[in-house]
Amino acid sequence: MSASNVVWLRSRPRTPTRQPEPPLREAVGQALRRVRTAQDRTLSEVADRAGISMQYLSEIERGRKEASSEILGAVCTSLGIRLLDLVAQTHRVLAVESRPAPASSPRGPLLMAA
Repeated sequence: MSASNVVWLRSRPRTPTRQPEPPLREAVGQALRRVRTAQDRTLSEVADRAGISMQYLSEIERGRKEASSEILGAVCTSLGIRLLDLVAQTHRVLAVESRPAPASSPRGPLLMAA
């Protein structure tokens, strides 16, 4: 019997696959954006108070730029949060993004022996 003639009665068990973790700069950016939007604040307002350009803050939030700890501290101050709060938010982003995908249940017809 060749392998092409084998009919599986059930799907092969799948091990849960992990989503690839996003780069840290993307997780930090997502966390910053969530905090800013939850406060209903604009990019311009937060950037002005942090002493950086709106474009630079936008790049940080989109995960395109890796901000220094001094810049992150200034943005956190502008948002009225501690750096520790940003780290906690970033942890949440990473914890949600890197959860294993749920194992799928068997699909297709199930062949029963008589």
